[in-house]
Amino acid sequence: MSFRFLPDSPVGAIRMPTGQSILIDPSARTEDQCIEVIEGVARVYCPCEETEGMTLAFLQPGDQLRTDRLCSDGVCVEALTPLCFRSDAEVTNTHGFDAVNEWTLQLLRIRHLGNAEIRLQALLALLVNRLGRRCGDWCQLPFRLTHERIGELIGSTRVTSTRLMSRLKSSQQLLVPAGEQIVKLAPDLVESSPLAA
Repeated sequence: MSFRFLPDSPVGAIRMPTGQSILIDPSARTEDQCIEVIEGVARVYCPCEETEGMTLAFLQPGDQLRTDRLCSDGVCVEALTPLCFRSDAEVTNTHGFDAVNEWTLQLLRIRHLGNAEIRLQALLALLVNRLGRRCGDWCQLPFRLTHERIGELIGSTRVTSTRLMSRLKSSQQLLVPAGEQIVKLAPDLVESSPLAA
C-alpha cells in the first residue's frame, strides 16, 4: 500500500488526485487540529499491518477527521474523487456527532446482516444516501470502488462481490458507464435497503 505523508505543519488547502493516499501521523498533530474536507470524497482507512486497508469511513465536504482520536499508527486518507482538504482546521462543536464514528458504526451494522447480497444492497444504499444523488431515473455515486474493496466492506471475497455486482448489472439495477467514474443505481434498489440511512 503506497501513500505519501501529510506535512507536519498545518496547510490551508491540500489537493490530491483520485487514487492517491496520504498518511496522517497522530504524533505530529496537536489536539485541537483536524482534517476538514473542502471538495471531493475521501475514504479513511487503517494502515496497520494487521488490518491494512480496512475502511473506517468516507468523508465529504464539511466532514472532519479528528487527529486526536487516531490509533498510534495513524490513518490514511484516499481520494476517491479529486480531493481538497485542509489540515489547519479546528474541531467544531458538533454536539457529539463525529463523521468517522458514524461511518464506522454504519459499516459495522452492514457487516452483521444475514448474507452477502443483503450486505451489498445495504452498502450501496448507504453510499448513495450519504455521498450520492438522484439524477433523473437513476441514483448516482460520483466514484467507483473495486470489487476487492466492496468485498472488504461487506465481509466477503472479491469473487463473491464480483458475482453479486454482475447479477445487479444483468438485472439492470446497476450501470457502470464506460469511460466515466460514476456508478448508477436503480432507485428501488436503494429504497428497499434493509437498513435505513
